[in-house]
Amino acid sequence: MSTITTINPYTQEELKTYNLISDADLKQKLNLADKQFQSWKTTEIKDRCSLMYKVAELLIERKETYAKLMTEEMGKPITQGIAEIEKCAWVCDFYAKNAEDFLADQLIETEAEESFISYDPLGVILAIMPWNYPFWQVMRFAAPTLMAGNTALLKHASSTTQCALEIQKLFEDAGFPEGCFQTLLASHNQIETIISDDIVKAVSLTGSEGVGRKIAEIAGKNLKKVVLELGGNNACIVLKDADLDKHIETMAWARMQNAGQSCIAAKRFIVVEDIYGEFLSKFKAKVESYVVGNPMDKKTEIATMASVGLAEDVEEQVKKSLDKGAKVVYGNKREDARYYPTILENVTAEMPVFKEEVFGPVAAIIKVKDEDEAFEMASKSRFGLGSMVFTKNTDKSKKRIGDIADGAFFINELVKSDPRLPFGGTKASGYGRELSKEGIMEFVNAKTVYIKK
Repeated sequence: MSTITTINPYTQEELKTYNLISDADLKQKLNLADKQFQSWKTTEIKDRCSLMYKVAELLIERKETYAKLMTEEMGKPITQGIAEIEKCAWVCDFYAKNAEDFLADQLIETEAEESFISYDPLGVILAIMPWNYPFWQVMRFAAPTLMAGNTALLKHASSTTQCALEIQKLFEDAGFPEGCFQTLLASHNQIETIISDDIVKAVSLTGSEGVGRKIAEIAGKNLKKVVLELGGNNACIVLKDADLDKHIETMAWARMQNAGQSCIAAKRFIVVEDIYGEFLSKFKAKVESYVVGNPMDKKTEIATMASVGLAEDVEEQVKKSLDKGAKVVYGNKREDARYYPTILENVTAEMPVFKEEVFGPVAAIIKVKDEDEAFEMASKSRFGLGSMVFTKNTDKSKKRIGDIADGAFFINELVKSDPRLPFGGTKASGYGRELSKEGIMEFVNAKTVYIKK
């Protein structure tokens, strides 16, 4: 395959065809990234920050345009696309404001005249990014990586190719030197070549577990660092004292936002039997209230999945679970790439909708006897991205933070990423952290400096 053709998932219309990069042109781009790194790493941090502030400004100026592009390429409702771009501006502002403090030498008292830790950039970093949040996933990588003094290469999902090209143009329009950030329209077969090249020093991947394992294997073979943000199967624990009137909207949106195509979505709702009936009734009413329609309509809350194939995958996971005894409370309908919001009950741990990541708008409801069983059930997962608990007794739930070995633990709120807090998972959800100070430290060399006279 030498070309990429993007398709509007809502209309099934072909959007545009792009030529993939040749091996010769790919090598030129790698060389450019390396050459620019030699200059960029010595650029004053205040100058880097000024450019990143400009990126944030342009994001806000262009938010309607970028949101429309996401809607066309992967079906995101236009209002959610605007919110995504606004969040991208936030992460750029955050690192422009804090990078200098994060990267400052850390003085350490020893017997030396002077000793400290210096944080040096690694070099050229490759990002392999998915289609579900086509701007946010990239910007949360790019902002800290570039502020640390690295240069960046992006291999984006082929379905969001125009988004990828616009992100490169965004950095160039903001004044970043040529080669600081480059989009590569590369084939899957070229990825190993890129990672294996001596110019590339590390890799950041957001994607599926299967792809993560392959990338980690290639990087490991070449002794290169990799940060993996993979799938999730987040549990939403609803205890008997949960304030349903206050939080049911948050719980429902935790599953249905972005048509359920989110690694951090609540996928398994583990509900204590004392409150089960009331929860199911109110949850169903909330899901029924969502406006399902054209993603270009600003009233639409749930539109389409990103492709017919993805919708078919979810449909098959639901079918297999129904064959094992799950029951449909609501939904279970597909039209092309549109899989409608669905609620299943009588879900057990042996069903695909419990043990697999369901990347679509399907809520699996599990009834348990009490709090202890709820936490035990929540931990029955190969994944470890995040979990959430809804209860009035927050102090009691704080004591159970260590009971679930996930990368995040949210009480009375949906799991979400925030530039100020580290983001990442455990187990099959990957390793390493994005965002906050921890995120910028992933792609620097913490160098010990020891001076004695």
